Amino acid sequence: MQTLVDRHGRTFPYLRLSLTEACNYRCSYCLPDGWRADGGPRFLDADEVRRLVSAFAGLGMWKIRLTGGEPSLRKDLTAIIAAVAATPGVRKIALTTNGCRLPRHLPRWRAAGLTALNISLDSLDRERFRAITGRDHHDDVLAGVDQALAMGFEAVKLNAVLLRDINDDELPRWLDWLRDRPLALRFIELMRTGDNGEYFERHHLGADVIEDRLRAAGWTPCPRAPDAGPAREYSHPDYAGRIGLIAPYSKDFCVGCNRLRVTARGDLRLCLFGDFGVPLRPLLREDGQRDELMQRIRALLGHKAAGHFLHEGKTGITPHLASVGG
Repeated sequence: MQTLVDRHGRTFPYLRLSLTEACNYRCSYCLPDGWRADGGPRFLDADEVRRLVSAFAGLGMWKIRLTGGEPSLRKDLTAIIAAVAATPGVRKIALTTNGCRLPRHLPRWRAAGLTALNISLDSLDRERFRAITGRDHHDDVLAGVDQALAMGFEAVKLNAVLLRDINDDELPRWLDWLRDRPLALRFIELMRTGDNGEYFERHHLGADVIEDRLRAAGWTPCPRAPDAGPAREYSHPDYAGRIGLIAPYSKDFCVGCNRLRVTARGDLRLCLFGDFGVPLRPLLREDGQRDELMQRIRALLGHKAAGHFLHEGKTGITPHLASVGG
């Protein structure tokens, strides 16, 4: 099997593929005014997604994460999951979702081949959740989490963006909640993007604050899996759940990068905060373009930088995380 390796010696088994930029939430840190269509090209259709995943799988990528915006807004999501699951070489199919549609659709996604689930849940407090997301879906999301745990997914993870003076006091409540639930909660540092500068200055909090509290309470680091995302995970013998920390402003964050991204319109992004994207869509028109597409991807990987430049205030061409899939 082929393997994608960049000039810095990093290998890439993991693709994050956005299916849409649309989102039905109005999260204060991402899309406070809601998503608005810009009249640009339509999002990749199911056949284009199938061809794209086939090429990346041919290059050794075996973990595919479907993201958004909010991917559950795609009416053909079940068909897309099934197509990805049928791709030779793909072993893991994960979905990142805000969770509001889980109770209604999760069984069919699971049957189509979904193996792992990431659910956004920024607070265990219903009113605080509504203030952050602009939606009163807290009960649906929690019901979806419990449903996912009962269905035997390979992994169920929750994502909570760490927000100073908004939800940074919830660690004790989260710990109580995790005591009997075998899932991973990841605290994600708020990241500066092209349009949230003022919000970032008010509410950014380093993940080391949580890390120090965890270590003091007896939590210890877990070994990192080869296909893992960027989280540093911790476990405790008294808890069924784990806690992860995603800290993009920490030293050497990019050393273990193992993933590439493709936007909903078919642009390859070598870095979430890179300053360019390369259109792959012209090579997604027919199945016979697969070899050419694989060669193109391999050549483009040579341009991947050693790291991002967030510390210098450079956020690249990402206006907000919904535009790329996080």
